[in-house]
Amino acid sequence: MERNALHGFKEGLKNPTNRLSSWVGDECCTWEGVACDNHTGHVVKLDLRNPHASLDPDVVPLSIFRDDTWSLGGELRPALLGLKHLKYLDLSMNDFGGIRIPEFMGSFRRLTYLNLSGAGLGGLIPHQLGNLSSLQYLDLSYNYYYDDNSELPLGFLIIDDALWISNLSSLRYLNMSTGVKFREGAHWLEALNMVPSIVEVHLQSCGINTIPPSLPHVNFTSLSVLDLSSNSINSMIPGWLFNISSLEHLDLHDNDIWGTIPSAIKNLTLLKILDLSDNQFLDGKIPATLGDLCKLQHLKLSGINISKNLHEFDGVFTRCIKNSLETLYMWNTQLTGYLPDWLGDFRMLKSLNLYGNSIFGPLPASLGRLSALQGLVLSENKLNGTIPESLGRLAELVSLDLSYNMLNGTIPESLGRLTKLVSLDLSYNFLEGLISEEYFANLTKLNYLYLSQNQLILKLGPDWIPPFQLQELYIGSCKLGPRFPTWLRMQKNIIHLDMSSTGISDTVPDWFWRSFSQILHLDISSNGITGSIPNLTDFNNLGHLNLSSNHFEGPLPNFNSVILWLLDLSNNSFSGGIHPSIGKSIPHSVYLSLSANNLSGEIPLSFCQLSGMVLDLSKNLMLGELPDCWNHSFGIMVMDFSSNNLSGSIPPSICSSPNLESLHLSNNNLSRALPLSLKSCVHLNTLHLGHNGFTGAIPTWIGESLLSLKILNLRSNKLVGNIPPNLSRLSALQILDLANNNLSGNIPSTFGNFTAMKILRNTHGTILDFRNGTMFGISYEDKIQVTIKGQYIEYAILLPLVIAMDLSNNNLSGTIPKELTSLFGLMSLNLSENHLTGEITEKIGALQQLESLDLSKNNLFGRIPSSMIDLTFLSYLNLSYNNLSGRVPIGNQLQTFIDPSIYIGNPDLCGFPLTQKCKDDGTNQGPNAVGGDEQNNDAMDEERFKVKWNMSTGAGFAVGLWVAFGPLLFNNKWREAYFQLIDQVYDTIYVVLAVIFTRLKGHNVTA
Repeated sequence: MERNALHGFKEGLKNPTNRLSSWVGDECCTWEGVACDNHTGHVVKLDLRNPHASLDPDVVPLSIFRDDTWSLGGELRPALLGLKHLKYLDLSMNDFGGIRIPEFMGSFRRLTYLNLSGAGLGGLIPHQLGNLSSLQYLDLSYNYYYDDNSELPLGFLIIDDALWISNLSSLRYLNMSTGVKFREGAHWLEALNMVPSIVEVHLQSCGINTIPPSLPHVNFTSLSVLDLSSNSINSMIPGWLFNISSLEHLDLHDNDIWGTIPSAIKNLTLLKILDLSDNQFLDGKIPATLGDLCKLQHLKLSGINISKNLHEFDGVFTRCIKNSLETLYMWNTQLTGYLPDWLGDFRMLKSLNLYGNSIFGPLPASLGRLSALQGLVLSENKLNGTIPESLGRLAELVSLDLSYNMLNGTIPESLGRLTKLVSLDLSYNFLEGLISEEYFANLTKLNYLYLSQNQLILKLGPDWIPPFQLQELYIGSCKLGPRFPTWLRMQKNIIHLDMSSTGISDTVPDWFWRSFSQILHLDISSNGITGSIPNLTDFNNLGHLNLSSNHFEGPLPNFNSVILWLLDLSNNSFSGGIHPSIGKSIPHSVYLSLSANNLSGEIPLSFCQLSGMVLDLSKNLMLGELPDCWNHSFGIMVMDFSSNNLSGSIPPSICSSPNLESLHLSNNNLSRALPLSLKSCVHLNTLHLGHNGFTGAIPTWIGESLLSLKILNLRSNKLVGNIPPNLSRLSALQILDLANNNLSGNIPSTFGNFTAMKILRNTHGTILDFRNGTMFGISYEDKIQVTIKGQYIEYAILLPLVIAMDLSNNNLSGTIPKELTSLFGLMSLNLSENHLTGEITEKIGALQQLESLDLSKNNLFGRIPSSMIDLTFLSYLNLSYNNLSGRVPIGNQLQTFIDPSIYIGNPDLCGFPLTQKCKDDGTNQGPNAVGGDEQNNDAMDEERFKVKWNMSTGAGFAVGLWVAFGPLLFNNKWREAYFQLIDQVYDTIYVVLAVIFTRLKGHNVTA
């Protein structure tokens, strides 16, 4: 009878690997997955769980790790009802393709264990399961199913009314997490409250929206574990929870719970685990009574807006909780203040995580008293001072993370005594000093070492044999070179390696490429490494390869990695053509840069097959036309083919990607009119087509369709006609460059409406930032060349701060619209080499952010407005070759312009720095004036200049200091760019000041 039942059940199953091949013969008790009672011989257990499957929801939520070739499928036939004595049924981790749980499952009255988790079941759960009155264990978790073409679940198990659960009078364990969805009004709480035997309830991610604030009678007399995490619960923590005196584990994390943590929490005297993290609306006030939970072992409050000084918790963490707590997580809670000494009193603490706060001051030596500590994470705070020697006493420490702080000094030698240390992260600090082999002598268990972005010197000899086997090594910006480290040859397990900016000026040895073919992440950029790269077709696991900014030469290597998402070979000397099938060999590349090499030939059509976001082939020797095959490149966001020898027109398919934000085609030989197909690039932030041979007029559809533009550069083409007034609709535009064309007509008065140009120091940037769990925070910095202060400069890091308009070298006529003076954020305005007439408006002084102004080679007349002395940031001025007249204004920045050539070609101008006297009052402010009154006036002028100089430079210094150095507090990558400029800026300021005061001194002597 039972044998026939099993055969009938098997006939409905799909069994691809023939797992049930043993189900033959008469002795069914010996069949795989079948167990019988030793006395009666009846089948009591059927365990058909997929043997090649597991769950790890903490690592990859909503994912089941299983080999589906071992999964059973098909249908669940009622032949199974022949097993009348069945007590245990496990069909978990199979894939039944979304079929419903059959109603006959409720007929197994003797069943005590039912596990259908991860079985690919769907639809309404039959109420008949409530007939299983003997059931003690019910697991329906992780039931969701897919079809072959879907990456998201198509469906879950659904409960419309949970009251059937109340009939499971023997139930002790219930798990419906991540796979069962409760409909509105499903009465889940009322049903569970009628099962007094229940011990564990797991309802994570079940679509629960609220917790009822009250219960007429709390019947949870045995409940020990309650998990309601990762729902959308939008309510306060109900008071009845604190009447469940048996509760040991309460998990409410990742909800929308609001209100405060009730002081009644002290009633949960048996509580061992409390997780309230990731409830952003929960009040951060922690009741002092929390400290009275003398059995609490794990406390997780991360992601709550606590916003308190750590010392405000003295009354909480100095109570009996300090004797039991093993885990304390309070990361990303806006904590401030110093680390208190009472942290050292947690004698049982094993894991402390306070990362992502605003904790400042030094690390207290009391941390060395945490004798049981295994994990310490204090990263992304504002800690300063040195690392205390006392940390070397943490003998049980496995992981130490102090990264992204402001720690200085040397790494204490005592850390070398942490013999159980597996992971050490001190990256992104200001640590310095020498690290020798002795530091690592006792760190035999070390697998992860992160020292990047410090000023450390690694003195490790070529014959050194490390005592550890690393999996990840990040030492970027540490001094390691000039020789390639031979001790790496002993590391057999490295899959992540970053040796960028380490001063290596050697070739990469052959053994490296042979030994590290399994590597996932390799970054040796910004060194002086020479030589060629072998073919990397054996590097099948390579996901991130950055060899940029070295001296590599020869042909590009071949690749064969479907997971390679970042490939940066830019700023080298690679030559020759690009392999035609490169796009097929790295189909999932997200970031691909071959910029600034000597690559030649045509652009391979296979690039159109890339699914990535960034494609940069700029600054090479590429020939031919742009391929017209971008119809399926939907993911691309940045396309840069600038500075090559490309010809022809812009292909119609180039805007096929709806995500295209940045298009650079400048410095090529492209021609013809701007194609109408560009109208489809509606999300463009940057359009740089300068230095080509485009003809025709600027199309009006730019101002109608490309409304997201921040940068529009069409300079140095052959464009003609009037400038469309509707360009002013580009409200985000911060750089407009139409210079060096044949444009005519007036400057549109509507140009005063550029919204982004009115904002002072616009910092909402043109930096495209891609961040997700698989991209490791890699960002792409847009770059563009802008003419400012008479120089053609490429901006990248500082590009978000640049606001400029350049209409120079055209055939524009008419007056300068006074509306331009409402562009208060404008840093550079260049209208030179046109046919502009009229006077310079007195309102020009409103452009107080202006650093560069060039109106030269026009037909302007009248006086130079006195309001120009208000342009306190102005450092470049050219008004030459106009018809200006009268006195050159004195004061503030204008007094610093001592080169008379900036006014040359205006024969009716007079005054300093020109030698021509002003006749209206008989005085001359130039350095050659003589006479008593002139001397007194000049002395007064000098005094006024000194006062105004001090005032203007003081204010300018204060503002400028913030603009220049404020970002340094927040962006590590800006620091290097700024500090490289500091010496040049200092020398320039010194020379200018020396010249000014020398001439003033000479002026007095002559007088």
